[in-house]
Amino acid sequence: MGELFTIGFTAKSAETFFNLLRGSRVRRLIDLRLNNVSQLAGFSKRDDLRFFLREICGADYLHLPALAPTKPLLRAYRAGEMGWEEYAARFIELLARRGVESEFDTGVLESGCLLCSEHQPHFCHRRLVAEYLGSRLSRGFQVVHLV
Repeated sequence: MGELFTIGFTAKSAETFFNLLRGSRVRRLIDLRLNNVSQLAGFSKRDDLRFFLREICGADYLHLPALAPTKPLLRAYRAGEMGWEEYAARFIELLARRGVESEFDTGVLESGCLLCSEHQPHFCHRRLVAEYLGSRLSRGFQVVHLV
């Protein structure tokens, strides 16, 4: 399969963000956020992002909220009610319960990039999604985090 990229938009200018995507030859950005229209999202709001991706990178946009955590799970983690290890375990369990690997055509991952808001992938659900899918899919891929 090749490479599966991940990227977060926080702490990046639009120039940096789109240059990273264009430089990696991403053909599809896969949005893993629950809320992709927030006023706080700046250039990464759904409709703006779709336009910029097409015009700047020649790439498509796909929103897959089935690959996002639930609001209560994310809220509990952000509020400090659980640590990263518990959050990660619960999120992986959620992905497994949802059977996300069969919820969409995994061909969309080819030349794809998983998007969320976190700048670094270390404590981010996009990394967990990439690792989960990598362990479940027959076609392997190398995960490359664009930072």
